[in-house]
Amino acid sequence: MDRLRRAWEVLDDRLGVSKTLGPVLRHPVPPSARWYYVLGSATLFAFIVQVVTGIALALMYIPSTNNAYQTLQFITHDAPFGRVLRGIHYWGASAMILLIGLHMARVFLMGAYKYPREANWLTGVVLFMVTIVIAFTGQLLRWDQTAVWTVAVTAEQAGRIPFIGGAVAHFLLAGDTWSGETLSRFYAFHVFFIPAIIFIFVGVHLWLVLHHGISEPPVAGRPVDPKTYRTWYHAMLEREGRPFWPDAAWRDVAFGVGIITAIVLLAVIVGPPELDRPPDPTLLNADPRPDWYLLWYFAALALIPPKLENAFMIFGPLLAAVVLLVIPFVSNRGERSSSRRPWAVASVGVVCLMIATLWIAGVRAPWSPDFSARLLPEQVVGTASGPVAVGARLFLDKGCEYCHTVAGHGGKRGPDLTYVGDRLSVDQMTWRILNGGTNMPAFANNITPQQLNDLIAFLKSRTRR
Repeated sequence: MDRLRRAWEVLDDRLGVSKTLGPVLRHPVPPSARWYYVLGSATLFAFIVQVVTGIALALMYIPSTNNAYQTLQFITHDAPFGRVLRGIHYWGASAMILLIGLHMARVFLMGAYKYPREANWLTGVVLFMVTIVIAFTGQLLRWDQTAVWTVAVTAEQAGRIPFIGGAVAHFLLAGDTWSGETLSRFYAFHVFFIPAIIFIFVGVHLWLVLHHGISEPPVAGRPVDPKTYRTWYHAMLEREGRPFWPDAAWRDVAFGVGIITAIVLLAVIVGPPELDRPPDPTLLNADPRPDWYLLWYFAALALIPPKLENAFMIFGPLLAAVVLLVIPFVSNRGERSSSRRPWAVASVGVVCLMIATLWIAGVRAPWSPDFSARLLPEQVVGTASGPVAVGARLFLDKGCEYCHTVAGHGGKRGPDLTYVGDRLSVDQMTWRILNGGTNMPAFANNITPQQLNDLIAFLKSRTRR
């Protein structure tokens, strides 16, 4: 032990570790800072997990259209602990997004963005935004059918921005359509540019926390007055403050270790998301959908009236960003206690309820075709031979079953056809199949007369009798 101590003293004398980290570890914090203050540190723990696992994955991943999909298959199924590594990276991203969202909600509800910590909030908002972006760019690196079409849809949405939409879409895709250049661009942003931005803003954010101190828990009737707050805060720390290490830091460490343990357990038990088919531009029957953290936005775009879609795509995210950025400018003084700020509690509650409701809708996704639909069972068709059975097979082969439900089987995008024989005549069915309709393709050039007769025979058999 004496040799280790002497070795540390020599090293510390040369590097000045104690002089640098000592004041940081010993800086005083309010005595009433409890477990709800650990969310910021836990987000940092999750980010460190992402950096470590990201470096490990980058050692095996090849960002090219010919190799990206195969290398991920190799990592997942053949590389030692590869499945767990991918799982940790995936669930670590989920944990990071969830934790930074909870941290922002806690800061907002406790009014910790008020004077003098306005810059703390602004850097936190930037970190929140780039965290969403880095998670989204990581989805394309899977380079499967779902990933590439998700980016294609995103570029199509970006293209609707007035004046600059075409340029933004071209920048996202690194061309006119997704290709190897798209993969290279997303890889560069995911691995180099965005992590660099996160490192910079994390450093600034932590420096601001040390500079202004950790905000004390709010007390009703103790408003923030910029003229007197700093004097009161420093006097309170001199009387009651506790050193960050170990009085408060142990909670951060304990919770951070718990988060890492949960991430590893999810990686081992659940694993990473399964890859879809390799990307193929000729296959249009893809069901592009983002990961869970953006699934609610996907649902909102699907449910909003078509006439409002462009405005919502453009102004929805812009309005949300503006609101987050102006909060400390319009409300940087006054009461911090949530009991005196019911509007703050109500706004967080409304946002959480909206996201939860839309997320559930996004999971169910009744507006999306069900490309996993299978041939209708014989007990549903009613026969195993003849025109009705042939029509049932055509009902699947022509893609009708992807969007229409029959006796609980198939998609929900189109009308339920379980008893369509009671509603439509042969002429009405023929006209609709040949000419199509809203969100329904016309089959006039894609079906023979005999196939049309067999398909109508099946549909006419769908009655309550």
